[in-house]
Amino acid sequence: MALLNVTKLTKNFGGVKAVTDVDLEVEENTITGIIGPNGAGKTTFFNLLTGIYKPSSGDIIYHINGDVTSRMLRPQKMTKYGIARTFQNIRLFKEMTVTDNVLLGYHCNLSYGVFPSVLRLPSYFREEKKAMEKAHELLKIFHLYDKRDEKAKNLSYGDQRKVEIARAMAADPKILLLDEPAAGMNPNETKELTKLIKWVQEEFQLTIILIEHDMSLVMKLCDKIFVFDYGHLIAEGDPESIQCNEQVLKAYLGGDYVAEAK
Repeated sequence: MALLNVTKLTKNFGGVKAVTDVDLEVEENTITGIIGPNGAGKTTFFNLLTGIYKPSSGDIIYHINGDVTSRMLRPQKMTKYGIARTFQNIRLFKEMTVTDNVLLGYHCNLSYGVFPSVLRLPSYFREEKKAMEKAHELLKIFHLYDKRDEKAKNLSYGDQRKVEIARAMAADPKILLLDEPAAGMNPNETKELTKLIKWVQEEFQLTIILIEHDMSLVMKLCDKIFVFDYGHLIAEGDPESIQCNEQVLKAYLGGDYVAEAK
């Protein structure tokens, strides 16, 4: 079943068409890759999917607990609809502990109001305990539990990336969007992250959409790949077909390279 349908999606910035007439759908419980050269429109597309940008035309429909259209999307309310994301540039609260950063992702699930928190009623303590248990569970999954009390700024780049993903997971999303999760990681960190993303997707029955430049990660993880170039969707298919697609090779390597390879 399709969990996401995108129809004729276009985003213009003045006279620049960043995304043009994109049609695609994403199936439930799959890992989908969005790839393309620098400037292809991938991050703009992600920003459209998460309500940061509004489409110039076209529509986005999430089929999560009833249809959610692009007209309803607001960045601050995405977790309400079961959609969470990470960013290309890490956005942690560097002076806060690892645990507190993950707890922030859980805030949308807290059910107590202002008065229970001010008066320290039993409901407040129950919810706080539940949130802490969830945060610790995620930190164990991401192999960060022993660093739970460290400030985020003291972690390695790879561990900061994992904290950001754990924070997104704390919101209990149905769809998780990862913007270049392996950026800045060394080969060993990337290998570990690849296994972790696959395990998380299967364990939590998530639908994951990711932008990534590391082709080894994309080819190992993704069930389906969409390729962008200059704002256009130029190819889609499974990893094997994408690796052999002439339009994709041309976009990445240039027409002369492809001609010589023949």
